[in-house]
Amino acid sequence: MNIGCFALVEPFADLGRQFRALVSLGIEYADLTDSHNGGSLGVEYGFSASVSLDTHPAKIRAMASEAGIKLSSVCAHANLLDPISPDIYSTNEIIKAVRLAASLRIRHVITTEGDPKTEFGRNLTHDERIFAIRERLEVPIQWAEELGIELLLEPHGIVTDNVDSMAELLDALRHEANVGICLDTGNSWLGGAEPLHFIERFGTRIKHVHWKDMGTDQLAQRGKIFGCGMGLIPLGDGLVGIEQIVAALLRAGFDGDTTLEIAGAEAVKLSASRLRNWCKSATVAVM
Repeated sequence: MNIGCFALVEPFADLGRQFRALVSLGIEYADLTDSHNGGSLGVEYGFSASVSLDTHPAKIRAMASEAGIKLSSVCAHANLLDPISPDIYSTNEIIKAVRLAASLRIRHVITTEGDPKTEFGRNLTHDERIFAIRERLEVPIQWAEELGIELLLEPHGIVTDNVDSMAELLDALRHEANVGICLDTGNSWLGGAEPLHFIERFGTRIKHVHWKDMGTDQLAQRGKIFGCGMGLIPLGDGLVGIEQIVAALLRAGFDGDTTLEIAGAEAVKLSASRLRNWCKSATVAVM
């Protein structure tokens, strides 16, 4: 498997600097972690690593090439439970992310439903949640199918963090050939599921992996919150059981791109080193 990292490793640094920092840590792969419509003051003045969904792809391609980075995904984490509004990252932004990924020859766009912020969204029934996500993803899925992109759902909400409701959602969305899963090890665990159960249930529909480990300080929050931006400890120092997850993924035939979502340069380096060793050990065991 390929081991990459999210492109937010240095505070108040632009995307080019983030790419160069990753290469200095021995990382060759990265995702486009943060994105937005139109222009951004932070990007213009060099203290934000966000990328505009309206950017000409050649600019992003050149930035990655100059740093020696290969791009593995476009993150389009959305709010799919609150009412659609011009200030909410939702259907239109996911469509733009799909089109940008196609222009950059990136195979994966990763999205999720996120946490609702309004009374309307928080009071939806289970069936209403499934319908709301399905409705907001219908056209992005059509674009993904047209352009040869795999749209991946990440555990990061009340629906996607649960194995059974993720299965129900995937059945509702159909389009099995280009709709899959980005397994987030930390998010799924934090939401109350077991990452190993995702692998057992969905197997080859897992196309990408986000790596996080969770410490004992997160136990009280488990099953109460859905997702977090990054892990604060190296892989292997927490409770998630990353080594066993690596082995299970390889047994299931996974051989794709993965992304470290770990804070801190030393934690990133240690996590990458451990992942490589676990992959070697698991590969020998599979053989």
